[in-house]
Amino acid sequence: MSATSYVPSPAQRAREEYRRRQTVLSVLIAAASTAAVGTLLAFAVTGAPGWDRVRASFFDPQIARDALPAVLTGLWLNLRLLVCCAIGALLLGLVIAVLRTLRGPVFFPIRALATSYTYAFRGLPLIIVLYLLTLGVPGLRLQGMPPVLVLGGLALVLTYSGYLAEVFRAGIESVHPSQLAAARSLGLTYRQTMRHVVLPQAVRRVAPPLLNDVVALQKDVGLVSLAGPIDAVRAAQIATAQSFNYTPYIVAGVLFVLLAIPLIAVTDRVTLRAARRQSGG
Repeated sequence: MSATSYVPSPAQRAREEYRRRQTVLSVLIAAASTAAVGTLLAFAVTGAPGWDRVRASFFDPQIARDALPAVLTGLWLNLRLLVCCAIGALLLGLVIAVLRTLRGPVFFPIRALATSYTYAFRGLPLIIVLYLLTLGVPGLRLQGMPPVLVLGGLALVLTYSGYLAEVFRAGIESVHPSQLAAARSLGLTYRQTMRHVVLPQAVRRVAPPLLNDVVALQKDVGLVSLAGPIDAVRAAQIATAQSFNYTPYIVAGVLFVLLAIPLIAVTDRVTLRAARRQSGG
């Protein structure tokens, strides 16, 4: 019997119909429970004694419309800074991870420096690194000093490359040593083995945690406003100082969430694909 003439049996049709009913029932139950919880939360918040004052201070529609253009302009700066810092942190983190995995006693000083780097910048709070680079370094009055925005971006790159280096190193060390031995037996040099055998597997294995760190970086680019550049957070701060109302901060927060949604969706999809690949599904 050909595949085109296949007719499911009554038992098979009954099972499929049961699965469809269960799927629809699950969706309906989830929607109903979500609506119930949302309604309870709405009543709890709006029924609070100070809700009217909070609404006027944080959710004023007119102030939100007035502040939106300036916050959007600042968000464009955050977006450009995110792209540059993410690329820089990924590249620097990969280099540091490779340096930490070098073998042989001759490379001990390099490994020690790379290890010290990751320990230092994983332990230092980002805000302190920002202050050191954006307030302390300009005080040296050196020739060719880059703008404060570049120094703020450098602080983000240095801090996050420490985290990303450890993620890359975990991926590199997860590759079985037998694959390195096989590559070397085929005549590949250490550099060729890392480039063609180890790193492709390592990056694929650690893609989900890498993307999670990029999502965290997307939020922390707003801290560059502490150094003075007018990004979305600083634009919201200026609008708040003009209106004595905190609604612009809510506008900036909503825009950051909308900016993060596509990246979070990609992260979740990559994580799901990695889990299915590991389970053999």
